[in-house]
Amino acid sequence: MLHHLTTEGVNPASEQIDRCGADEIVQLILAEDRKIAAAVARVADDIAQAIDRIAATLRGGGRLVYLGAGTSGRLGVLDASECPPTFNTDPGQVIGLIAGGPDALTRAIEGAEDDPVAAVGDLQRVGFSDADVLVGIATSGRTPYVIGALRHARSIGATTIGLVCNSPSEIDRWADVLIAPIPGPEIISGSTRMKAGTATKMVLNMLSTGAMIRLGKTYGNLMVDLRATNTKLTLRSRQIVARLTGLAESEAAPLLDRAGGEVKTAIVMHHRSVSAEEARRLLERHQGHLRQVIR
Repeated sequence: MLHHLTTEGVNPASEQIDRCGADEIVQLILAEDRKIAAAVARVADDIAQAIDRIAATLRGGGRLVYLGAGTSGRLGVLDASECPPTFNTDPGQVIGLIAGGPDALTRAIEGAEDDPVAAVGDLQRVGFSDADVLVGIATSGRTPYVIGALRHARSIGATTIGLVCNSPSEIDRWADVLIAPIPGPEIISGSTRMKAGTATKMVLNMLSTGAMIRLGKTYGNLMVDLRATNTKLTLRSRQIVARLTGLAESEAAPLLDRAGGEVKTAIVMHHRSVSAEEARRLLERHQGHLRQVIR
């Protein structure tokens, strides 16, 4: 029964879209997309609550696990995969699970989203425990795979967060924190990779970025915990060190080398006139918050 879901509704604005030219199609999609940010803004308090829950879990040594099917699962995996290079997180600290496994990232795995037992197995394979937090993502709010995972997480005492684009939904009862932006019917009825997908991506951006900021992974809006895994990030690291130390980039480069490429360590070495080892100790003492070390 899908007819009651907002995401499955027929959008009157686009009922004649097959008769439109390319320019009109673009304008129709733009007009609908303008509604997405407003829908996310209406659940800002819920997003903030989830950020604090996630940050507390990560601070305590737990993990953030995203889980979903189809587009929802792909977006969760995407957000998880971007945390190590952006915030220098351990690859196992933020995990993305998708119904059907890795193959489902590039092709549809028929029936995978309908298997709640498989979700429990996937969580058990990554050693999910009550110390972790689960974000179950399902735009419909009724995906059995996601409900099975949330039910299992709740049963073992883990924190559960639901991210849906319909209200009320079947997921509501299994989520300690429910985030439900409602962007309305899609331009193409039921194509939730569009407005619902964009709303989901916006919320996931906020959850991971907000939690990492709370953990001291930035200084102001600078990525001081980034991992320099390519030329662009190496150059960015030098620029950040130069900006926060007042050194020229040519001077920041050898400082970074002595710090083992660690941006925060290099900055502390300069401001506190200490070795890399002592800089790391100071950062650990202040739970990684650079501002507290050099203020």
